[in-house]
This record gives sequence, structure tokens and C-alpha cells, in this order.
Amino acid sequence: MDFLINLDVDDLGRAERFYSRVFGLKPGRRLGDGSLEMLGGPAPIWLLQKPAGSPASGTMGETRRYGRHWTPVHLDFVTADIDAAVATALEAGAALEQAVSTHAWGRLALMADPFGHGYCFLQFLGRGYDEIAE
Repeated sequence: MDFLINLDVDDLGRAERFYSRVFGLKPGRRLGDGSLEMLGGPAPIWLLQKPAGSPASGTMGETRRYGRHWTPVHLDFVTADIDAAVATALEAGAALEQAVSTHAWGRLALMADPFGHGYCFLQFLGRGYDEIAE
């Protein structure tokens, strides 16, 4: 089974610039004016332009909002140089929510993109998660 990632954004051009600069992704296919496939990672990321205030689904009362919001799902991006990745992301408009911290398995920074989605940068050290796996 393959999978892909969909991210709602309110400004497709700004999202393309952000995800290109910060994660090194390249534009792929477009499906009309409102969606863009970003390639270069292990799974495609589709940027879906949806206006703020539009219904999130037909069964929920929530509407889309692009200020920082919490969700139990987030993406982790593994990098060889977390300090450089954080600096690039901040220059591109991301927010640092928790400074880089070091753990037995590696280093971690909690971030948010300009569209309110949380994500993390990880830099594995030593054997990575195998340092703490049983």
C-alpha cells in the first residue's frame, strides 16, 4: 500500500514556496487551480487550497482555520543538520514552538508551518531510535 499526505492551506503559492524552501520539495502535478503535488520525499505531499472558514467536513461543525491549531497527527522530517533546518524554516515563516532538545536517540525541534500545521525536525544520533528500543 502506498500513501500520500494532504495538507490544507489558504494560499497555494505561499505554501509551494514554503515547502520548496524548507523541505527541498519540487512541484509535481496540478489538479486544477487548487491543488499541487510536492515531490522529493518518501511520499508525495499534496497542498490543497481551501479557504479559511470553509467547512472542514460535512459531518463536523468545525471550519478550516489557519492560525496555529492542535491535531493529534503531525509530520516528522528527519534531517542531518537540525540547526540549519530550523534556521531555514524560521526564515521561511515557520514558528519554533520548542527549541532544539537532545535525547538519547537524537535531537528534536517542535515547529509550526505558516498554515498552522505542527511538525517536528528530528536529527538522529548514534543508532537513532535503536538507542532506546527494547
